[in-house]
Amino acid sequence: MLGLLVAVLALALAYFALLDGWYLVRVPWAVLRARLLQPRVRDLLAEQSYAGRVLPSDLDLLLHMNNARYLREADVARAAHLTRCGVLGALRALGAHTVLAASCARYRRSLRLLEPFEVRTRLLGWDDRAFYLEARFISLRDGFVCALLRSRQHVLGTSPERVVQHLCKRRVEPPELPEDLQHWIAYNEASSQLLRAESGLSDIVKDQ
Repeated sequence: MLGLLVAVLALALAYFALLDGWYLVRVPWAVLRARLLQPRVRDLLAEQSYAGRVLPSDLDLLLHMNNARYLREADVARAAHLTRCGVLGALRALGAHTVLAASCARYRRSLRLLEPFEVRTRLLGWDDRAFYLEARFISLRDGFVCALLRSRQHVLGTSPERVVQHLCKRRVEPPELPEDLQHWIAYNEASSQLLRAESGLSDIVKDQ
């Protein structure tokens, strides 16, 4: 019995030492919870909330939430969001998937130890290659927007238009993207062109 306990503890130690253990648990749990325990969200553009709290493991040397943790929390919230609105299910049905192609973050105020917050995620729109999402980190102490993240989810194996059509059973025109988001998309495209030129690649080659 003691040997079994030691083996279990050794495996647990190896799991958390060698792998990003909590992340590998939280994302599947967020997806399962969204699929099985939460109601389906029919409106693709509706905002959804994901609750969180700043834990000691989230802190940096300045004793506020590390900037990298915002990206992780947004990742978990985005997985739950895309599950509840049906996008992940539609991608699976079409034999496709998405990858995070770009993100940007603006930090406005620190989140402190044990401070409760919500990640409010919404789909801003899509183009011929990607979905664009926004995540706002809202302090539940006073409602302040502590951080704002934008992300570009590149669709592989199909197109965003087909995903939306699969969900809505009809063709849907994408909403007009916010002006600041259009500037960010233009920046990403200019950056891609520059990197392709530096690598000696043809303009025909697109980022994956």
